Amino acid sequence: MGLRQLFGPSKEEIWRQLSSEIGAHFIEGGFWRGDKVQASVGEWSVTLDIYTVHAGNAHVKYTRLRAPYVNSDGFRFLVYRAGLFSGLGKHMGMQDVEVGVPDFDRGFVIKGNNETLLRWLFADDRLRTLLQEQPEVRFEVVDDEGWFGARFPDGVDELRFQTRGVIKDVQRLKQLFELFSATLERLCAMGSAYRNKPAVEL
Repeated sequence: MGLRQLFGPSKEEIWRQLSSEIGAHFIEGGFWRGDKVQASVGEWSVTLDIYTVHAGNAHVKYTRLRAPYVNSDGFRFLVYRAGLFSGLGKHMGMQDVEVGVPDFDRGFVIKGNNETLLRWLFADDRLRTLLQEQPEVRFEVVDDEGWFGARFPDGVDELRFQTRGVIKDVQRLKQLFELFSATLERLCAMGSAYRNKPAVEL
């Protein structure tokens, strides 16, 4: 029995299929850099890749999606499933907020630096549904890539989703790209994002 029969299609096969189906670019990694998928979502570029966290002898892989954008008002948020990341406490001055949708409020911890904008963002039914379809969620706006990644110009932030493990489900990955599209469009409608494409390479 071959490896494909034992483990199913490889991540590369699935990601190439995804790229073909959504009109994205599959970028083959080399020895030092992993594969990635880059898709245009409106004016923005959304990048899917894998990164590894080294903790002692353990190596934990995470799937992540990232999209730099021009943040016009400094609005930041962090959303994760209740029971996950419970040690985060207060995050960058954010407060816990209930958005007024009982099922969503029960299932997720929602933090932000502007309660009004947070409620407006998550008033979008499709956006909430796309988050609820993900078994594990950490979805947030961050100011740059941190110590080991890109430093962004002033006014440019990054919309980021991450989850443990390597996602090899085309439908789930499509939903994540749709989540980014819905969120960026909503941020634009709210006046919290500009359609300008930031000059940032991931």
